[in-house]
Amino acid sequence: MSETDLLRAEFPLLAANPGLHYLDSAATAQIHRCALDAVVRHETGCRANVLRGSHRLAEAADRAYDAARTSVARFLNVASADEVVFCSGATAALNLVAHAFGATLRPGDRVLVSQAEHHSNFVPWQMLRERAGIALDLLPVTASGELDLAALPRLLSPRTRLVAVTQCSNVSGAWTDVAAVVEEAHKVGARVLLDGAQAVQHGPQDLRALGIDFYAFSGHKAFGPNGIGVLWARGDLLAGLPPFLGGGGMIDEVAIEASSWAEPPRRFEAGTPPIAQAVGLAAALEWMGGLDWPRLREREERLCADLIDGLLAVPGLRLLGPPASARRAPIVSFDIAGLHPHDVCQVLDHHGLALRGGHHCAQPLLAAFGVDACSRASLALYNDEADVAALVEGVAAAVRTLA
Repeated sequence: MSETDLLRAEFPLLAANPGLHYLDSAATAQIHRCALDAVVRHETGCRANVLRGSHRLAEAADRAYDAARTSVARFLNVASADEVVFCSGATAALNLVAHAFGATLRPGDRVLVSQAEHHSNFVPWQMLRERAGIALDLLPVTASGELDLAALPRLLSPRTRLVAVTQCSNVSGAWTDVAAVVEEAHKVGARVLLDGAQAVQHGPQDLRALGIDFYAFSGHKAFGPNGIGVLWARGDLLAGLPPFLGGGGMIDEVAIEASSWAEPPRRFEAGTPPIAQAVGLAAALEWMGGLDWPRLREREERLCADLIDGLLAVPGLRLLGPPASARRAPIVSFDIAGLHPHDVCQVLDHHGLALRGGHHCAQPLLAAFGVDACSRASLALYNDEADVAALVEGVAAAVRTLA
C-alpha cells in the first residue's frame, strides 16, 4: 500500500468508501480515528461535567479537559495553556473577540479587515460597527485574490485598534504574509487577529513566531470533531477583556448587587463546555504533531500544481487565485463560463467526486473576482494523484455534459 493509502485507512469514512474522491476538506476535513476513539473513550469512561463535582468521574473529566487545553497550547506553541479558550468553532471564537475586545473600543476607533475574509471574520465587525460606532476599513485584494499589502500603510492610522485577516483564504487558497501585516499593524499600536481555520489542517502552528495577538480555528478542519473551536489570545489581553457570555463556570462570585469574573480562560467558557469534543480535538492535534509536515506540505504543493495544470487545460475554465501553487494552500477554486457551480458539482458527485459549489461564505472576495459563485476543490493529506486525475477528468466530463 502507498503512504496515502495507509493514511486514508486511518480515516473511518474514507476507509469505508474506497471509491470516494473527497475534495471538500476546506469545508470539513475527515475525522481521524484517534479523535473518534478519544471521544468514545471519554463519553463511555468518564462522562461528567467539569468544575462542578468532587466524585471520581468529575475529577477524571477535569483532568481530560485540562490535558486537552495543554495539547492545543503545544500545537500552537504558545506560552501558556491558560491562553487557550475552548468554544464551539472558529465562528464563535471570532464573535467572542468582536464582543469582548469590541467592548473596549469607542466610537471613532477603527478595525481593518480584508476583502478576502470568510463571513465569520467580516460580519461580526460590521455588527460591531452598528453596535459601537467604530469605523471599519477594508484592505483590498489583488487580481489574484491575495491581500494587497501595498495598501496597508495608508489604511492604518493611530486610531486602528485591530487588524483582522485570514491566514489563508478559503476561496483563493492564498497565504497571507503575516509578518508584513504584523509589522505594519504594530507600528500604529494595533492588535492582529488571524483566522487560522484554513491553515491548521496543514500542520502545527508557531504563534510565537508569527507575533500575532489573537488566533482562531475550528476542530472539524483539523481532523477533529465538530462543535469545537479554539480562541488563543495573549494572556495580558485576555486578562483585560470582559466576558462575552454569562452563566455558570465563568464567575468568581455572584451576589444580588453584582458579580465578579473568573480568571481566563474560564471567564470566556460560560456553561458546560464541549468537553468530549475538546478531548477528541486534542487527540487529533497530538497525532498531527507526530507527522513529517515538511514532506507532507511538499506533496500537497505538488498535487496542487498538478491540479492547476490539469484544470487550466479545460476549455472555458478560469482559475481563481494565485497561479503558482507555492503561494497558496491546496485550495483550488474555479469558474467555468456558462456553467453554474451547483450543476458542475452535481455532475462531479456522479463521478464520485465530493466538491463544494457556491459563494463559500466569502461574497466580498467573489465580488472582487466578478463572480457570484464558483466550484472549489480542497486537498488534504489523505489525497493523492488519483484524486487529482479523477477531478480533471470529471470536470472535462461536466463540461461535455452541461455545455
